Amino acid sequence: MSQPRRTSRRRVRTALVLPALLCALAACSGDPEAGGSTDAAAPSRDASPTPTGPPDTLFDDFDYTGADDPAFAANGWAVRTGGGGPGIKDTWNADGAAFLSDPAAEGGKVLRLRSTTDGTRQGTTQVEVHTTSRNFFTGTFAARVHFSDEPAGGRDGDHVVQTFFPISPSDSSENYSELDFEYLPNGGWGSVGPQLDTVSWYKADPPDRVHHTLERRLEGWHTLTITAMDGKVVYSLDGEKVFTSSGRYVPRDRMDIHFSNWFIDLPFTGTPRTWDMKVDWVYHKADEAVSPAEIAKAVADFRATGTPHVNTVPKP
Repeated sequence: MSQPRRTSRRRVRTALVLPALLCALAACSGDPEAGGSTDAAAPSRDASPTPTGPPDTLFDDFDYTGADDPAFAANGWAVRTGGGGPGIKDTWNADGAAFLSDPAAEGGKVLRLRSTTDGTRQGTTQVEVHTTSRNFFTGTFAARVHFSDEPAGGRDGDHVVQTFFPISPSDSSENYSELDFEYLPNGGWGSVGPQLDTVSWYKADPPDRVHHTLERRLEGWHTLTITAMDGKVVYSLDGEKVFTSSGRYVPRDRMDIHFSNWFIDLPFTGTPRTWDMKVDWVYHKADEAVSPAEIAKAVADFRATGTPHVNTVPKP
């Protein structure tokens, strides 16, 4: 099961610069299941006009030339290079993020997150890509992600964690919020894996969270969805609901969106191992529950209109 996500977390904040995009896609919504109320009132929203595109929507196809592509930062993304955890502390490296052609990608290109280790701290690099604007709260979060069961090179057996999660910027916040998908092909923290952990947090320190473990091998592409609406958080894998949290285990603060590939520990030394995680696209619809079919249609419509990126989610 998951450990606390961060220590000594340092965030980079940049202004979002959004290009004018020709997109007439209507907003998609579905009927959420009935549920209770959240622990805290929703943060106030910016009532100013939003950029061009369907309202309250984030979509990114990760069609960049590299992490140094000006559009990458302008569209509100950064690669983590600071210190802290989780996993092997202070080993975050921007070189692990790349944008590559992939015939299995629906849009032709993917964000590849590559982490490496030889079993020593000095020989370990971890990678994380995240948004730089804290403007995501309730609604639907979705991403098409490729999990790896074996390293792309080297001996198998590392306790690697491949993740997609929204999280609030400060671990010490009274309204700390975090919603995790974590895939552990070789287990960790005493488990043998493979497993998909879904975790909803109330507090980082001391850890206060609820979780579910799906024991299943998941090599390949999957659509991961988190719907946080009406006092509940529903986690779905390829349209199948796998876990629901409620009560105080729901978002209480605005969050960033993260993709991360990291190691729990260093179980053995030797020849370097390379672990890859890939992301095809990410989607968020604020304050609405969107069905899997509607998500798929929204992504297809963005691509049909030649829209690799849009972000009309109001800023806090």
